Amino acid sequence: MAEAEILQPFELSFSDLLLSSRFHSSSPRDRKRCQWISRNVMEALGPTGPGLLCITGVLGSALLRRKLLPMARKLALLDPDKRNRILKEHHLGSDVPLKNPERDVSSFAMKLNYERTSLSSQGKLWYDDANYGIGAKLDFQEDDDDDEFKNLGGAFKELGFCMRELGLSIARLCDREIGGGLLEESLLESCTAKGRLIHYHSAADKCALREAERRNQSGKRVSSKRRDKIASEQEMNHRNGTALSGNHFNLWQQWHYDYGIFTVLTDPMFLSSYSYQECTLMSSHSYLRIYHPSNNKFYMVKTPQDSFIVQIGESADILSKGKLRSTLHCVCKPEKVEHISRETFVVFLQPKWSQTFSVSEYTMEQLQRHEVPQTEIQKIVPPLSSRLRDGMTFAEFSRETTKQYYGGSGLQSNRS
Repeated sequence: MAEAEILQPFELSFSDLLLSSRFHSSSPRDRKRCQWISRNVMEALGPTGPGLLCITGVLGSALLRRKLLPMARKLALLDPDKRNRILKEHHLGSDVPLKNPERDVSSFAMKLNYERTSLSSQGKLWYDDANYGIGAKLDFQEDDDDDEFKNLGGAFKELGFCMRELGLSIARLCDREIGGGLLEESLLESCTAKGRLIHYHSAADKCALREAERRNQSGKRVSSKRRDKIASEQEMNHRNGTALSGNHFNLWQQWHYDYGIFTVLTDPMFLSSYSYQECTLMSSHSYLRIYHPSNNKFYMVKTPQDSFIVQIGESADILSKGKLRSTLHCVCKPEKVEHISRETFVVFLQPKWSQTFSVSEYTMEQLQRHEVPQTEIQKIVPPLSSRLRDGMTFAEFSRETTKQYYGGSGLQSNRS
């Protein structure tokens, strides 16, 4: 596999994003600025671009990121009973098997339900009366160790709804350029988004989990079936992390396309396994790796600190009839840095489940754009043409996609 070059995505300032939302009432000078913004956004997200961009300068987001992201690692390494109690208290669940000590990822999820008209479409969400920015009303204390998770649910929702608004603003801008208003309308009609607080384990974290598992199993007889399952999971994790990752990188997360409309991510945080201090050596390197079909190259994405990444999903590609490009991507482990973990927060913006897809206007060239490069990746990413048919609803598309990736005979299934 080709070595990745560095990609620095187009940076869209939050002030410019707000300006683009007031396009119709702008002065001639502002309208010219808006045209420049729209042109650059569409170049980044369109068929010849990488399919992602960064948003910078969201007031209050740096504090929320600094407080929320370390909670991912703390939750991942907690005693299971205590973790379950905390997750229940804050209305969080998990969509990964947390009982597996060999897991590479721990994920804590919540549905972000909202009324269609409950949040502003013109930027009022972003500031309270004193203009302090998002998160200003949460009670963060620098040395609050007695209840370190007390703001977990509040920070999760606050940052999640902020990121949803960023996605809606980008959808509005894209709709203006594409025509039809379909992206924003579909996001508003879905009335839900999914937030995930994610901890990517360091080698030291996995050792700690294995040791905790051994202590839990002390004095207990482990069945041969359980031993076989653990051995199988270990082998699969090893195979996923090495055999398909190229010469210089192991993977925390395998190659895939997101199948929603947008994925909005925080700039990740890297923590030392020996403390909860942020590792500045990893600054600006997201270790998000993408494939850029137009350039036929692999890139490692470099992001400004405290920025947000907006990434195109397959549903946006389909609904825009190819005017937006979905991004093939994975998450890499830093080479020879085994004591570093990666923390991030992600919001998936999806269309309503009943949204139908029309692919009759797709050209063969547009469908071929989704072809996976001729590498080992091709063996583990099911082509869009095998998962999509004309008239399919988003619910049907998501089920078929999940099945072909992770089902019993899926390309990334433990049993495949």
